Amino acid sequence: MKARWIGIPAALMIVSAGQALADEALARKSGCLECHSVDKKLIGPAYHEVAAKYKGDARARIALIEKVKKGGKGNWTEVTGGVLMPPFSPRLSDAEIQRLVDWVLSL
Repeated sequence: MKARWIGIPAALMIVSAGQALADEALARKSGCLECHSVDKKLIGPAYHEVAAKYKGDARARIALIEKVKKGGKGNWTEVTGGVLMPPFSPRLSDAEIQRLVDWVLSL
């Protein structure tokens, strides 16, 4: 019985890690990592910075989904120097955009 309880959390960690790798692969394939990185500023803010800035903000997910869809200026001018984020819709589906935003916010 005890071994089963240890195995379930371990399996969930493996699934979570696999999903995170798949989401990072989607970000790479979509061109997101040309301007962003998980842990350091490139042209746009690091994804860890984005996750930290919006942690606990109930409206963040919806706002970020719209920003990824439509692009434009945001709250990162001090980081980007005014460089606009390009729109990713219709290049990415709504489901893909939601996956990317959920991944970023989970970091």
